Amino acid sequence: MIKNEEFVARRQRLLHSLKNNSVAVIPAATELTRSRDTEFPFRQDSDFFYLTGFKEPDAVLVLSKDKEGAASSILFCRNKDKLAEIWHGRRIGFEKAKSQFSMDETYALSELDNELLTFINGRQTLYFAQGTYNAFDEKIWTVLSTLRGAPKKGYRAPEVIQDIRPLVHEMRLFKSDAEIAVMRQAAKISAQAHVRAMQFAKAGATEYQLEAEIHHHYAMNGARYPAYGTIVGSGNNANILHYTENSDVLKDGDLILIDSGCELEGYAADITRTFPVSGQYNDAQKDIYNLVLKAQLAAFDEVKPGGTLVQANNVVMRVLTEGLVELGILAGTVDELIEAQACKAFYMHGLGHWLGLDVHDVGEYKLDEADRPFEAGMVLTIEPGLYFDEDAEVPAQFKGIGVRIEDDLLVTQEGYENLTVDVPKSIDEIEALMRKA
Repeated sequence: MIKNEEFVARRQRLLHSLKNNSVAVIPAATELTRSRDTEFPFRQDSDFFYLTGFKEPDAVLVLSKDKEGAASSILFCRNKDKLAEIWHGRRIGFEKAKSQFSMDETYALSELDNELLTFINGRQTLYFAQGTYNAFDEKIWTVLSTLRGAPKKGYRAPEVIQDIRPLVHEMRLFKSDAEIAVMRQAAKISAQAHVRAMQFAKAGATEYQLEAEIHHHYAMNGARYPAYGTIVGSGNNANILHYTENSDVLKDGDLILIDSGCELEGYAADITRTFPVSGQYNDAQKDIYNLVLKAQLAAFDEVKPGGTLVQANNVVMRVLTEGLVELGILAGTVDELIEAQACKAFYMHGLGHWLGLDVHDVGEYKLDEADRPFEAGMVLTIEPGLYFDEDAEVPAQFKGIGVRIEDDLLVTQEGYENLTVDVPKSIDEIEALMRKA
């Protein structure tokens, strides 16, 4: 659990980076209609949650900084409403929110329009994430139009509108000790769920039953929802990168690719394992699986301060290309095939991505047009794969095989920590686990 003091410190750090005589306006997420009068489960906006820890919809955070640099945090949230709370759940209310979330000021959401005009009026710079929520954009444009249209009232609109996201996202890229602790637990729960799926798998079961086993384990351990749509692709379905239908029956002789991670206290895990329905890989499956695993482990060696994701991917491309030549899937010299990126016909996605409050988390991948070096506190995935659709022009024994192996790595001062190491990964470990089941 991340304590309130950390959220306060994040706001103070962001305020320190804002210009004097400025205001930042950061809205919460809104509820989304699923069908008619039902909503999707609410999930808070990641930037808003990062700065507040506040989990209710429709709130607004205002960070204000005057000409002398004096700063304050202001929260607008839904009014207390006895009838609404009977139907839809308790609300904190602005009175209690002030002390509970250590805000300098709090207001009822019903006061937002009038007070927002006051907070923005006369500021030199407005920080705002245009395009995130269209309805809130319209509210901001209305305020600015009012300020620009009534100078006789003493109104003056900000001269500069600046995107707040780069500042917040640079902060989010580097995880605190408290964030890392949550992510370790999310990784542990997710790893246990993958083990459970391996133990459950058998011919005649369905992809959605494995999905259910995984989601059940998440929920029973305090992670009510997956961090993204769970992929359970058996057989040729593994060659659809974002396959989420999860509707087919498992067949002996096929592999199963599961890509799933839970969300815990807002933070995501992201794991992929590929294993045999029968509990035993055939020779062709072993060839491809071991090649992907070799590439992943080679990439791990590049995850250290000063390394880059591009360097790691270059290593993966070489390992995969050399292996594909040895297996007779690619023909030619290795260097020429690497230059032509020939293996991209079978490895068509990137090597990994930042991980945090979003599964594809925020943060720049380049600095001043150069590849960004890893630094301690970053968390990323490493997930090479090889995919041979049934129609691929490859030797017959490889058709229909799709393999991806993915782990979550924390960059440390010495190198990396594999947060998802608890899921078996070698062929011997996976086959032993499935025999035991």
